[in-house]
Amino acid sequence: MDKIKIGIKENLMQFTFLVVMSFFVGSMVGIERTVLPLLGEEEFGLISTSAALSFIITFGFSKAIINYFAGGIADRYGRRRVLIVGWIIGLFVPVLIITAGSWWIIVLANMMLGINLRLTWSMTVNMKIDLARSDQRGTAVGLNEFAGYTGVAVLAAVSASISSNYGMRPEPFYIGIGIALVGLLLSIIIKDTGQHLELEERKSVQKAII
Repeated sequence: MDKIKIGIKENLMQFTFLVVMSFFVGSMVGIERTVLPLLGEEEFGLISTSAALSFIITFGFSKAIINYFAGGIADRYGRRRVLIVGWIIGLFVPVLIITAGSWWIIVLANMMLGINLRLTWSMTVNMKIDLARSDQRGTAVGLNEFAGYTGVAVLAAVSASISSNYGMRPEPFYIGIGIALVGLLLSIIIKDTGQHLELEERKSVQKAII
């Protein structure tokens, strides 16, 4: 436990991995948000408002539900394990979209993306905060947001370019499979931050006693 240190510089490699992972989390959203609305219209002939709403509601609902339970699950099983589960779920998203023969499968994939986003995004930001000192937490959250939304923007542009040149399926979603695999690999490589959190909590207790 004495070897555990708090601070971004002291945990630079792991912190960098988590920033890169935040980029990939946002990238998953960027790919889907660009292509799926057009896919719904052109391949599945969606013209009704209810069909479009199903796409939006399932994403938001799945995010809200998982967000409620994510903290408790992470405290019980560890942030790294939750992160791995999130990326395993994310791996199914592009596969389902590539193979979907009906719109309800796309809706299911969108729901799974909501679960993936909430698990991975929550864990990456929490793990960064665990590694950072108390005066670095704003920086940690800021880097998380910057990397995540940069991923959304970059992959939205990339997937739009690929879909316009090669088609809406399956080419853009091959990138999604690659991103999910890299995210899963990084989740396996990085260490859990549970010890950092425990060390910070002990320090807080000691300060309170003093």
